[in-house]
Amino acid sequence: MNRTISIGKVEVGGPGLLLIAGPCVSESRDLCLRIAETAKAACERLGIGYVFKASFDKANRTSATSPRGPGLDEGLAILQSVKDALDVPVLTDVHESCQAATAAGVCDALQIPAFLCRQTDLLLSCAATGKPVNVKKGQFLSPWDMKNAVEKLEGAGASGILLTERGTTFGYNNLVVDYRGLPVMRGFGWPVVFDATHSAQLPGGAGSASGGMREHIPALIRAAVAVGVDGLFMETHPDPPNAWSDAATQWPLDRLDAVLETALRIREAARV
Repeated sequence: MNRTISIGKVEVGGPGLLLIAGPCVSESRDLCLRIAETAKAACERLGIGYVFKASFDKANRTSATSPRGPGLDEGLAILQSVKDALDVPVLTDVHESCQAATAAGVCDALQIPAFLCRQTDLLLSCAATGKPVNVKKGQFLSPWDMKNAVEKLEGAGASGILLTERGTTFGYNNLVVDYRGLPVMRGFGWPVVFDATHSAQLPGGAGSASGGMREHIPALIRAAVAVGVDGLFMETHPDPPNAWSDAATQWPLDRLDAVLETALRIREAARV
């Protein structure tokens, strides 16, 4: 039986659905507040638990000239503003062990990027903060390989673990989702999240940036909730084409409510 964990006041792994959503990068305080306010209202209407996510630094950009974000101090200040203004839990990703304790001073959960899911020191430093840790499954890993990440975190006394599916490398510049991986990872005893927007990505597919197939995101979500997940991860933006990062796959903010409502209906139907 899967364990439930708490991210702030939000329970994950119980009967309710979780949404982790925000822009890819903390472009500005005003943008983050706008997105968080809209997402929170949609989740409250639908009875979905909500956690806001934004990155202070995108350290693995395709091009060295792409914007990376405001940096640790300003990025955490923006997350604190969202947390204080809207009373929602916040999450961010960390790329180096030295960032974990500082980020945990603001965030209610920490995230390990997919490319770094095997980095032992990073996993252990996040576990040591006492905050739940969301680990993105590497694009290069099988679902059963994620048991090793779970065992590292459990051995370090992690207070809670989430495992997030975000697609698997399929040839050059392409990802596919093997939905068998969702129950496989749930079998490790912790909640599982489906990253709908990164799963539609074409890594490096635009040459100096990642491309994507945003039109497939609703279908990917419908399949995931039918198979069974505890949460959804989505990057969302009021103006996706002009987003600083992942412009091809950020979900339009004004369409967030509709896609969540459909997902919830399918999830409830699949439980019968």
